[in-house]
Amino acid sequence: MWFLGLGLLGVALKVLEVGVVATWSWWVILTPFALAVAWWAWADASGYTKRKVIERENARRQERIDRQRSRLGTLRRK
Repeated sequence: MWFLGLGLLGVALKVLEVGVVATWSWWVILTPFALAVAWWAWADASGYTKRKVIERENARRQERIDRQRSRLGTLRRK
């Protein structure tokens, strides 16, 4: 996501001809988009994205279970 934001900022600065960015080559400006595509391809192929989704779901489930137990008064204090 950072690469995408950086790429959009670079394009905006290039189009608006702000500062030194106006003199940079378009290859330099568009490089963050290529890096974002490479990151997403790696994240999907390696299972990184799926692991993060599962971790979030497990955390939400555990939070819900803890909240219900505390309402029932059965949550053990650590």
